Amino acid sequence: MEYVSTRGGTGAVDFEGALFSGYAPDGGLFMPQRIPSLHRDTLQRWSSLSYPELVKELCSLFVPAELVPRNVLNELIDKAFSRFRHKNVVHLSRLKDGLNILELWHGVTYAFKDLSLSCTGQFLQYFLEKKQKHVNILVGTSGDTGSSAIESVRGQKNVDIFVLLPKGLCTQIQELQMTTVIEDNVHVFAAHGNSDEIDEPIKELFADVDFAGKYNLMSLNSVNWSRIMVQIAHYFYAYFQCAPSLDTTQLPMVEIVVPTGGGGNITAGCIAQKMGLPIRLVTVVNSNDIIHRTVQHGDFSLAESVKATLASAMDIQEPYNVERILWLLSGCDSLLIKTLMEQFNISKRLKLPEDLHKKLSETLGSCSASDQDIVGAMRRCWEENQYLLCPHSAVAAHYHYSQPHSFLCLSFLSSIPRCCFAPASAAKFQDALLRAGLAPQIPPEISALTAMETRSTPLERGQDWAQVLRGRIEAVAQQW
Repeated sequence: MEYVSTRGGTGAVDFEGALFSGYAPDGGLFMPQRIPSLHRDTLQRWSSLSYPELVKELCSLFVPAELVPRNVLNELIDKAFSRFRHKNVVHLSRLKDGLNILELWHGVTYAFKDLSLSCTGQFLQYFLEKKQKHVNILVGTSGDTGSSAIESVRGQKNVDIFVLLPKGLCTQIQELQMTTVIEDNVHVFAAHGNSDEIDEPIKELFADVDFAGKYNLMSLNSVNWSRIMVQIAHYFYAYFQCAPSLDTTQLPMVEIVVPTGGGGNITAGCIAQKMGLPIRLVTVVNSNDIIHRTVQHGDFSLAESVKATLASAMDIQEPYNVERILWLLSGCDSLLIKTLMEQFNISKRLKLPEDLHKKLSETLGSCSASDQDIVGAMRRCWEENQYLLCPHSAVAAHYHYSQPHSFLCLSFLSSIPRCCFAPASAAKFQDALLRAGLAPQIPPEISALTAMETRSTPLERGQDWAQVLRGRIEAVAQQW
């Protein structure tokens, strides 16, 4: 299994090469050269597996045994999930009105990114120890990625991590989960800018090939293929939990509703679909609706500005993983994707070719939710189930409540179950709960954050953020 850039301008790499990369040298994103196709008997065999076992099976398709022996891969994944609070790692809550909520937030930071990043951290450590190598990880975060990435590598001797967060645009808890980690290898920067703005200096450093090579820069944002790979398991687990039976002549369909920011999770869903999983995908966003406009109208263009919403981790205007989806749907046409993305990078406006838009709209449904919609879904879910949703999960619930309980599939003449992904615990979003008139339920480990020492470096407007990052990376390297 080799990995190629979506823009076709760089040679193929193996899993280790993709793992230790950010963007590909040509500005594209790494994707598997070939997507494995699964037969019906494999799906039936997998249907009784636990979530960790599904992760192992799926990762073994993308990580050759000659790179990571299967028994070692299994051990790394078991270790990754050892700190999760729920015995099943993830959990499906079956609520009233056909609302199925897949809780992906039982990790250390109460966010779904713990699932992929805990595994990615273990894969990194395996190769770093084997090669006696040191890396510098650059991460831009809109909320949850930073803390999950920090937890995956904190205290590791052969890794330094540099995290940029948008000051005041994360929740207090999200920010504290990053700034209270006082470890020598953790470097947090509080930038006075939005999520898209903090990505710019990171892109600039990766684009400086000499600097990136000299200091072994890598990314743990969802540009990293390893995160997408692990997230494919969400869809298989959701399918097996919600499908009524796999003994029918034609395998049943399940609709999966995915709150979407940078687009990594929905990319994993498109890959699962390509592998043969019979799922209908719906990407749901907040008022920052570029993905919704792209699906509905083929309009991949920036709005005038990022809107601050209750679902703050999804306040993103440039969902970079859309490039991976378009590459997949174009038949892996790297030349087309290179042309389209270069056009977008120049003008920040792109009208998809008609045939590509048709394939996208056939692959994905979409919906956007306002803050009022989010609050309404949070209240209704509580009133009907005494179940608290985070505002991002509420975007998915809003879609569910605005649609029929389940829709009729003419080919099967039966209703189709729906599963809504819940990317974070409501405990991290107290302000949103209060706005909905709901009482937060705060776990003690989250309450304890407010009394802990914090540490971060401010990045003010007008500063050259890329230069500040360069200086810190160079200073850290001198200690090695």
